[in-house]
Amino acid sequence: MANAHSGTLRIGFIGAGGIAATQMQALMSRADVRIVAIADLDAAALETRGQAFCVEARYTDYRRMLRESDLDAVSICTPNKAHATATLDALRAGLHVLCEKPMAHSAAAAARMAETAETLGRKLVIGFQYRFNPRTQFLRNAVDKGDLGRILFGRVQAMRRRGIPNWGVFGRKELQGGGPLIDIGVHVLEMTHYTMGSPTPVSASADMFTYLGNQPSDRVQSVWQGWDWKTYDVEDLAVGRIRFDNGAVLHIESCFAAHIEKDTFNFQLMGSEGGCTWDPARIFRDEGGYMVDKVPGWLSPKTSWQDMFNAKMHAFVDHVLYDQPTIAPARDGLAVQKMLDALYRSAERGGREVAIR
Repeated sequence: MANAHSGTLRIGFIGAGGIAATQMQALMSRADVRIVAIADLDAAALETRGQAFCVEARYTDYRRMLRESDLDAVSICTPNKAHATATLDALRAGLHVLCEKPMAHSAAAAARMAETAETLGRKLVIGFQYRFNPRTQFLRNAVDKGDLGRILFGRVQAMRRRGIPNWGVFGRKELQGGGPLIDIGVHVLEMTHYTMGSPTPVSASADMFTYLGNQPSDRVQSVWQGWDWKTYDVEDLAVGRIRFDNGAVLHIESCFAAHIEKDTFNFQLMGSEGGCTWDPARIFRDEGGYMVDKVPGWLSPKTSWQDMFNAKMHAFVDHVLYDQPTIAPARDGLAVQKMLDALYRSAERGGREVAIR
């Protein structure tokens, strides 16, 4: 168990790609963490990551790692489809788990993960690093204090003018579960849902379009040329609408490639007493007979990709070793996964609204 090693968390990694490297880097400053082992099907990636972080125990079969390595926890950094199986195997091996976003490639798989963790008494945290962004915390605090009143409407945007990934398997629905909605849209969706106070989603509708990613990549302008357009079967653009049990409505837009002026990564909320935007962090209210814009005088500058991963990884360690509360529990990951599933299901049905259960 996690407290069986004199206050040191012994962690292994399933998946040795770029996300794993970012997570490992975040743990380097922790004297109470030891990276014990890494598993990946790619022997070259194992070699690279093992040498960079001085990890000698390297496995091409993660199940063997779970059997042979003395671990307290693992981090799952695989393609989405493998999240559930790897998480379940680790939980059943008695380990705590940090699973990268999205939680799984389907809500059914995510539900099995959450239920298994609860049944076995293991800690399961989802890798939602944007919850640790100071802007997110500033706005969540405002919502908690009632500065926005009752949340009525929100708009979520994760939009790239032309940014189709030319690495990994981001264009293959079988392995990822979808395209930009489940890859980059999930980031803004999850932090918006968290900022709102995590209301229960009840229904969703969506439309999705593919028109560039499945074209020969040498004929389409992009910041990342050379993606595998022949296997590309995900959406380029997704637009959807989610309803919640408290009456709030959320509109979401996400794309890898759209004819827009510039990339946008943002959310906006409108409530009965006020509204807000994430970037820039602003609150809009009526006070003393005037319309007032509230601007934070200072927010922590630690908002880079690595900074957010640092906060996420440190929070996971503190949750496991010292029983500190987590702001990214499995049940939140499941709620987000249910929304994603419903949006894709609606698109498959021609945009008809579908229930979320």
